[in-house]
Amino acid sequence: MTKSILEFDREHIWHPYTSATHPLNAYPVDHAEGVRIFLSDGRELIDGMASWWSVIHGYNNPVLNKALVDQTSKMAHVMFGGLTHEPAVKLAETLIKISPANLDHVFFADSGSVSVEVALKMAIQYWQAIGRPEKNRLMTIKGGYHGDTLGAMSVCDPVNGMHSLFTSVLPKHIFAEIPACRYDEPFDENCFTDFLDKIERHADELAAVILEPIVQGAGGMRFYSPQYLKMVRAACDKNNVLLICDEIATGFGRTGALFASNIAGISPDIMCVGKSLTGGYMTLAATLASSKVARGISADGGVFMHGPTFMGNPLACAVANASLKLLLESDWEKRIPEISARMDKGFAPCRAMEHVADVRTLGAIGVVELKKAVEMEKIQRQFVEHGVWVRPFGRLVYIMPPYVISDADLDKLTSAICKVVELQK
Repeated sequence: MTKSILEFDREHIWHPYTSATHPLNAYPVDHAEGVRIFLSDGRELIDGMASWWSVIHGYNNPVLNKALVDQTSKMAHVMFGGLTHEPAVKLAETLIKISPANLDHVFFADSGSVSVEVALKMAIQYWQAIGRPEKNRLMTIKGGYHGDTLGAMSVCDPVNGMHSLFTSVLPKHIFAEIPACRYDEPFDENCFTDFLDKIERHADELAAVILEPIVQGAGGMRFYSPQYLKMVRAACDKNNVLLICDEIATGFGRTGALFASNIAGISPDIMCVGKSLTGGYMTLAATLASSKVARGISADGGVFMHGPTFMGNPLACAVANASLKLLLESDWEKRIPEISARMDKGFAPCRAMEHVADVRTLGAIGVVELKKAVEMEKIQRQFVEHGVWVRPFGRLVYIMPPYVISDADLDKLTSAICKVVELQK
């Protein structure tokens, strides 16, 4: 990549969570293969992020490449209003088959954030349709992240999210305390007291509870007890409130279960999926709903009021079908625990560092939490110098590698993290 291209990028392209006038350094990529990102200057990096948790089968996968090319020769896109096509039908059929029970209707969306918007609208429109319009508020738990669009932002963490910037336009919802019950510790029912109190007090105005099951991702990379999620499901049932599970980050094996909801043995009323749905090839998400929700909205001729231009895009659906087939036919149930154990062992040196607050792993998710926030540009440069791609945020240095990563590459990745973390003291 020429210097002029990089200069144009720096002057005119606004990268995510970056200043337009003082942007962070962007590393130019020439190509990617397997679990490696090859920079334009010849350096290669082992990717610990799976490109924001989506590239589960690695880059330039021949099976996914073929699915994309084959579909391109038929049609790249047709509108989903009044038309349908086999890739979308097959994908919906697979999603219904593998998802938690009773999720029988699939609404395709453009991205994870949009699928959350769809879920929120479904919940609110459901109560309107059955004659309970006063049930129009949402409840969630602090420390969550559900996307950057306005509706999704309104249920993200009220302190570390973007609420302060958009207070005048964000609706005010109900926030319970962060679950104080770690995944790897005995469950204490006292940690559920605040949630239970709030849902009981606000039940008559609540349309739904929305949360990330078991793993709170970009809001803090916390792993909480499956028992807490079981109690959320029971409380929603008792108080006549819908439950939305945001499985965008956790779906398709990342936690060691196909969906994190499965760990707790519960089924939500509405579920959002995205990210690794297409193996990182195309932007695509879906919102699945129970027949109760779908029929409630559709009673007396009602229609759900949402319709993205690129809904059910054939290219995205075709590659998603190929990605899910790859995953389901692989030995992922054996491989994910192996990745987890190897990360846990690889991070062992970090546990002895005084400036490290915590080390935790769950499925193919590994987290080293520091006591102080990292200096982003500095630590990013250090990781690149060590031949790995890791993008921390705040106090969190974490990885969600592709499932196809080899033991040797995973060892190099965790070793590099320990070395770079050591430099942060």
